[in-house]
Amino acid sequence: MEVIRHPERATWAGILERPRLDHTHLERQVAEILADIRLNGDSAVRKYTQEFDGVSLDAFTVPQQEISGAELLIPNDLKSAIQQAAANIEAFHSLQVEGIRILETMPGVTCWRRSTAIDKVGLYIPGGSAPLFSTLLMLGIPARLAGCREVVLCTPPGPGGKVPPAILYTAGLVGIFRIFCIGGAQAIGAMAFGTQTVPAVYKIFGPGNQYVHCAKRLVNISGVGIDIPAGPTELAILADDSAIAAFIAADLLSQAEHGPDSQVMLLTCHEPLVQQVLKELADQLKDLPRGEIARKALENSRVILLENMDEAIDLVNEYAPEHLIISCREEEKLAGRIVNAGSIFLGNYAPESVGDYASGTNHTLPTGGFARLYSGVSVDSFVKKITIQKLTWEGLAKIGPIVETMAAAEGLEGHRRSVSLRLNYMDIPDKVNPV
Repeated sequence: MEVIRHPERATWAGILERPRLDHTHLERQVAEILADIRLNGDSAVRKYTQEFDGVSLDAFTVPQQEISGAELLIPNDLKSAIQQAAANIEAFHSLQVEGIRILETMPGVTCWRRSTAIDKVGLYIPGGSAPLFSTLLMLGIPARLAGCREVVLCTPPGPGGKVPPAILYTAGLVGIFRIFCIGGAQAIGAMAFGTQTVPAVYKIFGPGNQYVHCAKRLVNISGVGIDIPAGPTELAILADDSAIAAFIAADLLSQAEHGPDSQVMLLTCHEPLVQQVLKELADQLKDLPRGEIARKALENSRVILLENMDEAIDLVNEYAPEHLIISCREEEKLAGRIVNAGSIFLGNYAPESVGDYASGTNHTLPTGGFARLYSGVSVDSFVKKITIQKLTWEGLAKIGPIVETMAAAEGLEGHRRSVSLRLNYMDIPDKVNPV
């Protein structure tokens, strides 16, 4: 990791640059895939599955007996871990389900807002070297709590053209049974446009590689919703002299091992911690199975030594990290000053990994600085809000003149008349039924 000491504020933007790639060629390639799927449906999906996954599939639908049989194929300790994580995630997300609150803004004028589930949603769960069954918990549980009527799952074929059992078991646990063995950009296209086999959905959720991210951006332009703009994962750690260097190094590597384009940052005002962490990184990398991937990610990463904690807080808010660990004294007080972050982990005993798997919070979070304006996935991500108002004749009589005046001032005569006609109608005794 590059060590930067006491940088001037004018240099912060450059220091906090994320790894950037030229996506021009990628976008052209993905756009061609999406257009092919939109035109040719299943046959195009089959072609790209053979090309990119090396698997020839006659049918993409995962049979029900395969889903129910997955329970027998994974160890009991893993099943127990998944079940406990699911319980924690459900408990936390259940608090996000909103009831209806009715407000009378003035006599006879009543307003309220109702949450209604997005009817059809699609979940994408990556496979490959790391089948992310944990992400299925993070997406499937809030979708169920929101009440989505149709939930479709796409995930790439694993060895032998099969979906990994842990993904199938988790899907059954959260109540998802429409599963298709499709990966990559072709899966996003299938869910966005529909094929002879895969139904079209209104909104697509889930992480993936650069092809998946690009496909999500492109289908979003064409009118299909997506969860949040996503890119490589990232972590910032804010630490003082109370932090434990071994813990910090382990947390940095836990995110660096995701991919060579991941980025991790250590921000501190305590000079001795810098060398301690660098030594721990070197030691822990020696036997990390995904060490080569982590080493490449560390080339994108920084240790930044700052003058004081106020400056460090400002730098965190400018960076807007996906994940933020605060390993400091008075960590809750410091967390109250953070306004740009996807998810925050407090103290020496809250590794980012617990949020990835089992604490209860969601791990689908904004990256690339989007934490400045986006939240992570929640039950709200799977619903839309409909506002409703009801007026009595008395309510319209009170609010009508206000609307007439405002509409006339804006020159919208049709708006004014829609109120005036009713007010005039009310003046006719035989026509009025004051309810």
